[in-house]
Amino acid sequence: MMPKAQPAIDIAGEQSTTTRVVGTAAAPVPAVTHATPAPASTATQGAAPTLSPAAHSSTWQANLARLEGLAEVLSHHGLRARLMMPPGRVPSLHVVNPSAAALAEDVYAGRGQDGLWWFWWSWAERIAVGEDLEGAASMIKHVLAASS
Repeated sequence: MMPKAQPAIDIAGEQSTTTRVVGTAAAPVPAVTHATPAPASTATQGAAPTLSPAAHSSTWQANLARLEGLAEVLSHHGLRARLMMPPGRVPSLHVVNPSAAALAEDVYAGRGQDGLWWFWWSWAERIAVGEDLEGAASMIKHVLAASS
């Protein structure tokens, strides 16, 4: 019996796209090659967060780690997630309901004014605290659910 194919996280970089299989502990973590990575800031309504030139690499890596962890949990909920890292912007997850491709949203990770890490909708509303991957995935699945 062939093993079931695992969903993938697409890592969108500056010039090429790399795919990493979700759910495989041995999968390598792609290197981040962007100049001046920065922490995510709280987005204002209607505007995606942008990078600060005074960035800290450890914060950038923490942001990516949270998004990658969330992508893996989302795959267990039947959703697809692509990690987007456009130059000059904070990374985000583009999450799609494969049963209804029109149901898609972008999710960000960043610190709130309270100093805690949160997952955020693109319209700057909190989804769940950054350590609650299962809670965030459940909320995202609920929002992207196709009504019958």
